[in-house]
Amino acid sequence: MKKIILTDNAPAPIGPYSQAILAGNTLYCSGQIALDAKTGEFLNGTIEEQTEKCCQNIEAVLKEAGFGFEHVVKTTCFLARMSDFSAFNKVYAKYFTSKPARSCVAVKELPKFEQGGLVEIEVIAVK
Repeated sequence: MKKIILTDNAPAPIGPYSQAILAGNTLYCSGQIALDAKTGEFLNGTIEEQTEKCCQNIEAVLKEAGFGFEHVVKTTCFLARMSDFSAFNKVYAKYFTSKPARSCVAVKELPKFEQGGLVEIEVIAVK
């Protein structure tokens, strides 16, 4: 059985997908970018600012499902520029203190790339 997770505290899906799906004791979260949940506006800031916003959005989705960062077992991180890797890691490390498994890759373009999109993060969490 699966349950769709939706919270007003994270950006609404802009396509045919859910913020997250809870299947049994596993939460599959869609990728989050630096969108403001209240306004829907994109935060065109530094890699640090965008990573912070991504993590805040992830936190809201996790919380809605009754999870926290300590439950995250896997992350997939997409960067527009691998040269941002070190700065990204500094912010990422503040949130993912349980050190889940991770993939981190540079991609050609991200959502909102034309507006300066630098990072997207998706997570899988288990209770």
